Amino acid sequence: MPHSLKRKFFALTASLAALLGTSVQAQDLTPAWQPRSGDGWVDAWLGDINRYGVRYREPFVDEMVRYYGAPRELVGELLDRRRWTPGDVYYACAIAQVLGRPCRYVVDEWDRDHVEGWGAVAQRLGIKPGSADFHKLKRGFVPTYDRWGRPILIDSELRRDFPNRPFRDIQAPAKPKDAKAGDAGKPGKGPAKPHGGKDAPGKGAGKG
Repeated sequence: MPHSLKRKFFALTASLAALLGTSVQAQDLTPAWQPRSGDGWVDAWLGDINRYGVRYREPFVDEMVRYYGAPRELVGELLDRRRWTPGDVYYACAIAQVLGRPCRYVVDEWDRDHVEGWGAVAQRLGIKPGSADFHKLKRGFVPTYDRWGRPILIDSELRRDFPNRPFRDIQAPAKPKDAKAGDAGKPGKGPAKPHGGKDAPGKGAGKG
């Protein structure tokens, strides 16, 4: 094969490998991933952030850096080398913002012990379900989605904050009677019907 053709062949092979690698990386995110925040609404929209962050990486990273104070190098490291999902990155930095701590602090806490999911990590850091801090954590999703130009359905807990927005309640699953304590907060199936909005998170495409 002539030298010029070899160069073209290897360039084409490298391009295909890069494209395939991107596709595989995107497919790795779901469906096994479950954040187990303890709140069905939060779990659903963290899954949608996964989809957004894969498709619109730069706006996602910019949001984490500009509005959540995360170092750009840390976000890149988590997404690439450590294979975190965008939803995990977002939630770690959102928890850190509520606590007034650096994002890396929550990342280290997750690394220390996350066997029971994000709900247990947040409670260990002092953010309990139903608390003012947890409400602040949920409320923070909305301005982020607004900056992305991406639709979001609030739940009934957020209606007082955003009274003119469509809402949808997504129930966390009931804990089975024979479940162990470590099983609490796992995401469930069969969300409630929507009220005044679309019937699933992530239907609208965000602006890149």
